[in-house]
Amino acid sequence: MARSEQQQQTSQKKLEVLRDFRTSFFAMCRLPSFPWTFVEEDLQSDKSSEFISEVVKQTCLHPLCRTFPPSGRYRRLFLSELIRRQEAAGCDPLDELYDALAEVVGAEETGECFKNYFLPSGDSVSLLENVALISEGTTGLVTWEAAMYLAEWALDHRQVFTGRTVLELGSGAGLTGITICRSCSPQRFVFSDCHPTVLRKLQDNVRLNGLMSPAVGVQRLDWTTATEDEMRDIRAETVIAADVVYDPEVAGSLVKLLSRILTSSEVVPQVLICSTVRNPETYGGFKRQLENAGILHQVISGPVGCVFPYVRLAAIELIRLYR
Repeated sequence: MARSEQQQQTSQKKLEVLRDFRTSFFAMCRLPSFPWTFVEEDLQSDKSSEFISEVVKQTCLHPLCRTFPPSGRYRRLFLSELIRRQEAAGCDPLDELYDALAEVVGAEETGECFKNYFLPSGDSVSLLENVALISEGTTGLVTWEAAMYLAEWALDHRQVFTGRTVLELGSGAGLTGITICRSCSPQRFVFSDCHPTVLRKLQDNVRLNGLMSPAVGVQRLDWTTATEDEMRDIRAETVIAADVVYDPEVAGSLVKLLSRILTSSEVVPQVLICSTVRNPETYGGFKRQLENAGILHQVISGPVGCVFPYVRLAAIELIRLYR
């Protein structure tokens, strides 16, 4: 009985590790963050490439990799690491591993790549993102930690979005909004941004995830010129933003827009701002500007479900705004 339970626990652990490999691979996480220790222990105990074969099936040979693949360079590095560890363990070569590597050796490199984020339902959000963190003068072409945290919070608090009109400020690549649209059943969702390249990429990603309908829109919204009438026309009941407080000048424009949002609506919306606190001085300045504008805030604390792969050591804060 004890042996049977141990085998069952080992099988369960393998499934969890395979899921971690799949999740990390498709989100193009840093290779050192993968659960390599389990792979090494499995190779040493079995002297078999069976588990490596399963890893390849869940990553480079997964159907999603055919449709929305990570960058060629990333796949080469990943497969090379698998081969290195397999050879170090003295296991027999695995043909499918070398075949997969041969397929990507000559892959053309571009400045864009697909990243895929798995939802609790098993579905995935597929996004075309830039490889570089900053390009064309904007940070909005990649997904940042606060966007993933806010999406996880939304999955844990779906009632905040269900049946409501939601406005997202600074939608960027679109992960948070697409997650809410796919999982939280909003009545209407308005993505927004200002940078023309970000807007084009955002529209592509919304379309890529099958969300182009009258209930979902992508709108250009300049925080410096948006009027109370524009805010009133959207009729947002919930307003969200993630990783938008990174520059004092940008923060100033955001506070003015938030003030218009909180005063222009017949029904005062619930406003949620999620930030990675990279520079405490900049973030503190944002809060002082909120206070000077007569906007109060409440920190929303508590754990969120671990759905997306990102470094959780970063200081991320979610606040609710009100007058």
